[in-house]
Amino acid sequence: MTSLIEAAQRLDRLGFMPSKAGNLSFRTARGFTITPSGLAYDALTEGDLVKMTMEGEPAGGRRKPSSEWRLHRAIYAARPEAMAIVHTHSPRATALACARRDIPPFHYMIALAGGSDIRCAPYALFGTEALAEAAVAALEGRRACLLANHGVVAIGQSMREAETLAREVENLAGMYLDMLAARVEPVPLSEAELAEVRAQFEGYGRRLSIGMAPRLLALR
Repeated sequence: MTSLIEAAQRLDRLGFMPSKAGNLSFRTARGFTITPSGLAYDALTEGDLVKMTMEGEPAGGRRKPSSEWRLHRAIYAARPEAMAIVHTHSPRATALACARRDIPPFHYMIALAGGSDIRCAPYALFGTEALAEAAVAALEGRRACLLANHGVVAIGQSMREAETLAREVENLAGMYLDMLAARVEPVPLSEAELAEVRAQFEGYGRRLSIGMAPRLLALR
């Protein structure tokens, strides 16, 4: 629980969670534990976290769960290897999501998200099953996606992995926006080049600045 709170507060300080937006969770034996609805992250304590079953029933906690609990439940159900989910409204990635643009493979770090691009899921109203289904589809074969007119989702085998990936998506989105603003057409990496990157990552045990475990690179 401490790792979830620390991650939420770090992301909030970075401006990734404006106006109490975004949510984080981790898998439990019966379901998952998620951040509450409507509480400022700098005030978050372990007692504020909400335990949920995979049937969508509260299993502990004094607060209401985030309105996006359906999104988290659907991802855990579809991706048994996912142990943590980070959903942010980080500004640059959200700007691309509002343009409904995928992030193409202009940089080798795209491979950290598991595929040849970072997809943008179709728009659906927040807090709905439709949004959950759209996110699961966009995450097929991936570890991160954008949500149209909404934000970002990243998954990992730990909270630190999911947080690291959410940060990297924001970094990539910023670079892509800079190219679009300069009217520079990015030169995409080929599938063969991306395959080489993934193989290099797996052999190298790639770590990012806040300590991503090498197992992230094996997450499918």
